[in-house]
Amino acid sequence: MPLIKVDLIKGREPEEIKQILDVAHQVVLEAFHVPEGDRYQVVTQHEPYEMIMKDTGLGFERSDNVILFTVISTQRTDKMKKDFYQLLTERLEQYCQIDPRDVMITFVTNGAGEWSFGFGKAQFLTGDL
Repeated sequence: MPLIKVDLIKGREPEEIKQILDVAHQVVLEAFHVPEGDRYQVVTQHEPYEMIMKDTGLGFERSDNVILFTVISTQRTDKMKKDFYQLLTERLEQYCQIDPRDVMITFVTNGAGEWSFGFGKAQFLTGDL
């Protein structure tokens, strides 16, 4: 884990979406130091009118390539989060040609008891993980 939810506007090719997910996973591995098999990603595609992503008064505009990453995770240090923000935007620009102004990231933090990876068990609480 964490669970990465990716919201984007419809129209990207499957290969491009796969590359975005691959880049995000590599950043998760590097920033959070999790095992390779901790890969949980969900993509939701929207009509353009379904995603309104303003600049919060920072003075820039976004394109139709805007992407929202929601990271659902147990607590991470501020350094891990900052590293994730920086690495993700740099790598998306480098490998996917996505402008950093089109990348918005938010963290939703929860505890060990909020995760069940299957079998109706809370593996963090039972000691399985």
